[in-house]
Amino acid sequence: MDITPSPRILRMLGEIEFAEWQCIAELIDNAFDDFTEILKSGMAWPGGFRVSVALPDVRGRLEDAEVMIQDSGRGMSRAALENAVRAGWSSNDRWDKLGLFGMGFNVSTARLGGRTQVLTTQAGDPEWTGVEIDLGRINQDFQAKDLSEAKTDLSEHGTKIIIGQLKTRHAQWLQRNATQLREVLGRTYSWILDSSPIELWVGGVQVRPRRACVWGEDRYVTYGSGKNTEQIPAVIKIDQPYSAADACGQCGNWQEIGYNTCQECASPILQTRERRIHGWLGIQRHLDKREYGVDFLRNGRKILQFDKKVFDWTDPNDPVAGTTPEYPVELVHMGGRIVGEIHLDHVPVTYSKDAFEYSDRSWRGAMDFLRGQGPLLPKSAERLGYPRNTSPLARLVEGYRRVDAGRRNLVPGDGKGPIHNQTREWARHFWAGVPEYQTDAKWWEAVESHESRKNSDKVATATEGSPDQADVDAVLAALGGITTAMPEAPEEAGREAAKVAPPNETVQERLDRLAVDSVNIPELSRTFGLPELGSLDVETFASKTTPLLDELGNRTPVWLKLGAGRAAKAFLDPKHPLFARFGATYADALLMEVAPLMKVRAETTLSLTQIIAELRTACLIDTAIDFATIKGQAYDLVLEIRMLVSKQVEGEPQRAVQYLTPDERTTIENGIVSEGGQYTSDVWKDGTFLLYAPPLYLVKLLESWPEAFMDGKVFRGPYSSLASPATQRLSVAKVVGYLNDLATVLTAQTTPSVAQLQRIRWSCDLLSNELSG
Repeated sequence: MDITPSPRILRMLGEIEFAEWQCIAELIDNAFDDFTEILKSGMAWPGGFRVSVALPDVRGRLEDAEVMIQDSGRGMSRAALENAVRAGWSSNDRWDKLGLFGMGFNVSTARLGGRTQVLTTQAGDPEWTGVEIDLGRINQDFQAKDLSEAKTDLSEHGTKIIIGQLKTRHAQWLQRNATQLREVLGRTYSWILDSSPIELWVGGVQVRPRRACVWGEDRYVTYGSGKNTEQIPAVIKIDQPYSAADACGQCGNWQEIGYNTCQECASPILQTRERRIHGWLGIQRHLDKREYGVDFLRNGRKILQFDKKVFDWTDPNDPVAGTTPEYPVELVHMGGRIVGEIHLDHVPVTYSKDAFEYSDRSWRGAMDFLRGQGPLLPKSAERLGYPRNTSPLARLVEGYRRVDAGRRNLVPGDGKGPIHNQTREWARHFWAGVPEYQTDAKWWEAVESHESRKNSDKVATATEGSPDQADVDAVLAALGGITTAMPEAPEEAGREAAKVAPPNETVQERLDRLAVDSVNIPELSRTFGLPELGSLDVETFASKTTPLLDELGNRTPVWLKLGAGRAAKAFLDPKHPLFARFGATYADALLMEVAPLMKVRAETTLSLTQIIAELRTACLIDTAIDFATIKGQAYDLVLEIRMLVSKQVEGEPQRAVQYLTPDERTTIENGIVSEGGQYTSDVWKDGTFLLYAPPLYLVKLLESWPEAFMDGKVFRGPYSSLASPATQRLSVAKVVGYLNDLATVLTAQTTPSVAQLQRIRWSCDLLSNELSG
């Protein structure tokens, strides 16, 4: 069989940089192309559509290692096989195929190993027909060895490619990374595997499509105010057709219909085709530092995954200014959550299928539609003279660029702040196929729970103290529940007074009653476990029924009830003295109940404190007094305060500017540039500079101009309504104290002590409750 060109050229093709998974994908592409044609024809196909990848045995010798890709397609004739293995050959259909380039077969096989065998057969053929391409034996006559293999069943059909003499590095990777290979192929072909009957198997395990973990199409946030209020859905469907055009099968050029030859290469091979952008953009249910961005597909295969260039903008009027990243800007250290799948079947791609031709006008047209021609951010657009960007991507950036917990941003929380680590864990359950995580109900429950718990905290804070007391008492109460009135004497018979006869109900009736009258605590509703001790699946609730009683009628801070298997339900009494008086956390109390159960079940020699310590590390790492975690919480809260403060000074920005020192102005200018913004003198004219203001400047601004930010404008605390300057100062001092703590951790040159970090965490929680929004 003639496989021109020379073996030297084939060996050189093997030096082209293709990762192992790309080599396997090139061969899968050809099989999927065959399946697509069968599906389009509508013919019945007994045996189904299946591609199997057999990897080298982990225990085998490297010199004997082989990889085989076999499909259940139609098979090829001898003439078709000869074309398929010849470098440089390609059919004229470059638009409907995944296998776009004729050299893909040669590059991928030569990259992996020195010998490739291809065997193919069609239904009814008496045998398998094939060819062996051995780069060490083929001479300059370009003749490859013919192969044949008997068939046990004449109805057999398909093609198999066996690559031997694997290069050591590639053989070792393929031996050790079956799971990673399935994951990357599951992402690359997710749309095909999810929307068609095609199956892909690697190492005897079926590859599952990696579906996006996004909010439901019925979820939305409300953006803007007054007549400008709009609902921005969490998923925006995209379907934008363009007028049909002629595509050249030789060079890929698109041109207007009506010419007989290609205007670029003079080829007569023209085909009139539709052009269309379709898919969706949406919001992931969790925040991620790496896995966010838009996937771009061609003929169902992902060419770009988690592409973030779509968030960049270059000013055409200032091309030397460089590219400005517009999302995520405020939360760049935390990552993003805008994702999407956009099909661009009419846009050409590179030979390696890892990028589109960015200079092609069809790519530029797609970007103009998806993200608009101007900046995504409203203030940037206004500053540079562009109209408000109403593109699909700009709407999502406007509505979802913040990640403060609650309904406003569609972010799950725990009553104090977002629970990003927890939602990432839930996403892993989603991808693992755990049934209760397949919808967004778990995430939405945590959003609703956050709102309920946060509002309860604010109501409790607002009603502390007596309304009959003087202004001083009101402010002192707000400072910490202190009043000038003497506290009541504690109950002498505290424990006995709380003990009442157990209600006349069954355990199940009690569980049902408490479940109805409770709020779920998402961050503590999880699996608690250790490898050596087993695990317990706990659903945790804050009970509104108080006092909470155990089965004997004694008041208890936690009531934990085991269910079937590993299931358990836990109810906590937020008003129990353990929490309300002594400041224990819900996590502390819950672990004190879980640890003894695990110790008894596992019959371990570990002490209860050892078990609790290990459970904390394994299951509740978010609760660690960790410098980076607390600094991140403080940073997010300061971002929110900057946004609120900037809105309050829009009408009188120069009054805020006057309090800036030269060093603070320099810090703001540097902050704008370092976060990808464009510095102009306009930032001082509308309050934009406050988005980059140093934390200590915010303290100074609040102390110097409190009437602009108190009384519910930014902070809930009273100011104008207070009778004396002394009480006004006390009200402002409370907020200033919290802000100073946040500034301490954000400007710290050394790691604060655990006690300092604990204080800063409390300040974050308390200041969050002081915000008016």
